[in-house]
Amino acid sequence: MKKYILFDHDGVLVDTEPWYHKAGERALAGIGLTLDREQYLRDMAHGAGTWVAARAAGVDERTIDRLREVRNGYYQEYLRSEAIEIDGVVEVLAGLSRHVRMAIVTTARREDFELIHHGRRIRQYMDFVLVRDDYVRAKPDPEPYVTALGRFGAAAQEALAVEDSSRGLRSAVAAGIDCAVVHNEFTRSQDFSQARHRIRTLAELADVVLGPG
Repeated sequence: MKKYILFDHDGVLVDTEPWYHKAGERALAGIGLTLDREQYLRDMAHGAGTWVAARAAGVDERTIDRLREVRNGYYQEYLRSEAIEIDGVVEVLAGLSRHVRMAIVTTARREDFELIHHGRRIRQYMDFVLVRDDYVRAKPDPEPYVTALGRFGAAAQEALAVEDSSRGLRSAVAAGIDCAVVHNEFTRSQDFSQARHRIRTLAELADVVLGPG
């Protein structure tokens, strides 16, 4: 049995990814550009994202920096106003907390993470949280997961990562960690061939970690 579970955040514990995309879409629309969803997902899988299309269109970095702030503002607006809960997450975490230690390994900015978890109960089950500010190289680089292993003092084979994107999957695999990919409609077209487990909902994670029954 695994002793440690390392959770991705967006798309796994909260349903925020479509709103992040929409925020970027709105920001780019302000300068007359379209953020194609499928291309955005392909770019995200390689560690890029919203601004690939802008750079390809010749938008300068100063403008992109301004648009990033606009995007971040839109995103926080959505976080405050939209339903982002995923049914059953708290119950799953409560059950698992009796058997394993858990942490969150996310590319979310700290201010967004804090806003998301104001008044929510997810964080109480975690030993720690690593946000984007806590490491240098983001997923798909292995550094976020290697950092989490070090924080726990755990060997890679003792841990299981839970992801919903190919970028996160590749990060975990590169760190030597088995990965369970949970279905997310937003990222379902990505390549998950390296996943050790595929699950439809987080409720199935208990069987993966503890065994059936």
